[in-house]
Amino acid sequence: MTESTEPLSPRARLAVTAGKAAAAVSRAAGRGSGSVIGGRVALKLDPDLLARLAGHLDVVLVSATNGKTTTTRLIAEALRAGGPVVSNALGANMPAGITSALAGGSEARYGVIEVDEKYLAGVARDVTPKVIALLNLSRDQLDRAAETRMLAEHWRTGLEGSTATIVANCDDPLVVWAASSSAHVVWVAAGQEWKDDAWSCPACGGVLQRPDDGFVCGECGFARPEPTWVLSGDHVLDPHGSAWPIHLQLPGRANKANAASSAAVAAVFGIAPQVALERMYAVAAVAGRYDVVSYQERELRLLLAKNPAGWLETFSLIDPPPTPVVLSVNARGADGTDTSWLWDVDYTRLAGHPIAVIGDRRLDLAVRLEVAGLEFTVHDTLQQAIGALPPGRIELIANYTAFQDVRRVVGN
Repeated sequence: MTESTEPLSPRARLAVTAGKAAAAVSRAAGRGSGSVIGGRVALKLDPDLLARLAGHLDVVLVSATNGKTTTTRLIAEALRAGGPVVSNALGANMPAGITSALAGGSEARYGVIEVDEKYLAGVARDVTPKVIALLNLSRDQLDRAAETRMLAEHWRTGLEGSTATIVANCDDPLVVWAASSSAHVVWVAAGQEWKDDAWSCPACGGVLQRPDDGFVCGECGFARPEPTWVLSGDHVLDPHGSAWPIHLQLPGRANKANAASSAAVAAVFGIAPQVALERMYAVAAVAGRYDVVSYQERELRLLLAKNPAGWLETFSLIDPPPTPVVLSVNARGADGTDTSWLWDVDYTRLAGHPIAVIGDRRLDLAVRLEVAGLEFTVHDTLQQAIGALPPGRIELIANYTAFQDVRRVVGN
């Protein structure tokens, strides 16, 4: 563990106190957890506070388009086998939210931090992480985030010369290219269901060939590296070839991939795969994701899907037809205001499901479903949508702010 060279300065202590006070006022006013406003206030008073708060921690940074909140939680559970952990468990993943989280970690040994893709390089400079986990890159919030190739280049430039061990998904060409600038990389074969953002070579622009489960550029030779950890069905294979069973309460192939990457991260800290994976079983839900709740005398399973890759993974884990489905899409600031991504989602996978549509952008979604040839109904409220659906547990799939809206309605 990295030891703190000195206690927090008076200025830093004042910044932490002011940030906590601002967060408390925000919570009292019913404006959420207050982590973002608290962090902003603290950083205003001490711009170097993030680095100071991380000084005594062994830090793990987790970044990706999809799965970073869940993977952060899984890594945190695994590392608790080695000591106390501080983490931004609620997903506030920009510098202000990260600062708020670390402000409560004075007694922690490890810091496990989810980082928004755009901020990864800057946060890595501030906190000098021991490990950085890179899971995937795909299109997301096109009006806010850079094109995926540009984002990968930003990662690659920012990580060049880093002393951190990079734990990276070797099945995502964009992640491989970004991580390849680093000296210490642990490759994990975690899989890649969504491939539509990685048909061209990120190194030279040539066409990627995809033989079997790999990829290779015929022009420059850029190719999938050999993994040292492998997700194989319900097991993860470690660097010695030993197979360790993955038992999760969380559903779906994507979460097994998250667990495989998490086990590889934990191993860097000396946590054995068996111990790490056993501890991950304790995670039943993550910030409301995968929770099953009762509302209007019906059971609803809450599922978050924010972009085409996320929707594809979600469709693979819902119960089969004729299970009823509610879809909800907003386009507020946190979602990205551009809904053109709806046209990249293969909604024909919902054929046979009774479908009800809600959310701010329900009409945008309705047009997309109509073009896909699906039967559906459109409603103003969740209560109305539920009343229109046949009996049975409902799968509710929503993007970010729509998901939060639903959680408030059902009291979750």
